Parts: sequence; structure tokens; C-alpha cells
Amino acid sequence: MTVPVIEGAEAWRADGDEARGHVGVVVVHGFTGNPISTRPLGVHLNDAGWTVEVLRLPGHGTSAQDMATTRYADWLAAVEQATDDLAARCDRVVLVGLSMGGTLCLDVGARRDVAGVVAINAQVLDPDGLVAKFAGILQHLLPMVPAKVAGIAEDDIKAGGTEQAYDTVPAKAGYSLTSALPRVRAQLRQLTAPVLVCWSAEDHTVPPKNSRWLAEHLPGDVRTLELTESYHVATLDNDQALLFATIAEFVGDVTGS
Repeated sequence: MTVPVIEGAEAWRADGDEARGHVGVVVVHGFTGNPISTRPLGVHLNDAGWTVEVLRLPGHGTSAQDMATTRYADWLAAVEQATDDLAARCDRVVLVGLSMGGTLCLDVGARRDVAGVVAINAQVLDPDGLVAKFAGILQHLLPMVPAKVAGIAEDDIKAGGTEQAYDTVPAKAGYSLTSALPRVRAQLRQLTAPVLVCWSAEDHTVPPKNSRWLAEHLPGDVRTLELTESYHVATLDNDQALLFATIAEFVGDVTGS
């Protein structure tokens, strides 16, 4: 049976204008999240003239039970496909991701010819805590874990509001993400495109040390933005205007548009 998509969590896409439409931007949400958190950014970039694809990753934006049938490889394949599709239609492509979406964009950016990557509060280091340490065992004992137990703060937005993410985490799906992180880190030396690393100074879901590590270890042109008035879901938070403007400036700069 097809699981209905949460209202507002649908994927979204729009062609750009004559001047900038030859540049494509893929926008990717985070783990257990959906395009409610990323569509405003996508709309902003499209209003600026670029062609935009706001993805809804497999198993997201519907139900946690639906997500339980998916893994990191499925989400990665979706970002790869969107990147390839835009590359076939556009001259240059930029990848923009929030949280795990940032992880996915870094992963794809290291293996595709892209103009740039934006990582917002991206997870790249192995998570802390006992649950993360024993996740390989727990995934066989607890199919579903409360999001808070898994280290995901509910609606981690300083300004208030909701992104309508799942309140439970499919354990095997979560373990597939953490298992991929060592490989993602190892291949970052291949990421030569410019990268904009954005992070919230206070994040209750992905510690800022992840972004600081990125800023120190990426090999090429690395630009940074620290957000002082936002929590994890910075795309919906107090620094939204600054974040969106900085990303738009970055996209324009790395694509000459």
C-alpha cells in the first residue's frame, strides 16, 4: 500500500529564468525530515533565477514504518540521480544539504563533477553516546527507537515551529547512516569543488564540531558561516535570511551566474 505524503512534504522543482536557468541546484533535507525544512530555501534560490530540485528522500515525509524499508544507499542513489538529471539539463550543478542532506551532498560531490557543495549542520563524525556505540547490536533488538533516544532533538528550531520529522527512528536505517560515515570522511580528500560549510553555534542534534572538522579537513576552497541565532534546522530558524543570502551568493560565485 502506498503511504500518503505529509502535506507540505512533497518534492518540489522549478525551472530557472533565461539568465540563470542553465545552473541547477539540488536541495536535500535531513534524516527523518522532509522538504518542509528545505522547500523555503529551494523557492528562494529559484526566485533568484536558478533551476531547483528539492528532493524528498525515499521513506521520508510519509511514515517511520515506510522509512524502515530504506537505507543510506537508497538516499544516496536519489541524490546521485537528481544530480545526474540536472547535469543533463544544466551547465553546472550545485548541491545543498541540511544535516544528513549535507552528508549526502558531500558524498556525491566527492564523486561527481559539481560546481560547489553547501553543507548545513552536516553529520560527518561518528556520533557520540552509548546508543550510537552499540547501534550495530541494538538495531536487531529495537526496530524503532524514539528520536530523542537516538540523539535527534524534536523540532530543533530556536524560533519555534515544526519540520514534521518523525518522532521515532528505524534503527536499521539509522545504523546504515552511521556505518557510511567513515567512508564519506575518507573520500572527502577527493572533493575539490568549493564548499560552503554552515553551522549553528548551538545545535542539539549534530554537534558543531562536525562542521568545524569539515572546515579544517576539506582540501580545496572552503568557506564558512556560523549561525548564532539558530539551532539545528537553520533553514527554518532566526538566521534564515542570512543563511539563504549567503548560499545564493555562493551559488552565483561558483557558477559565474
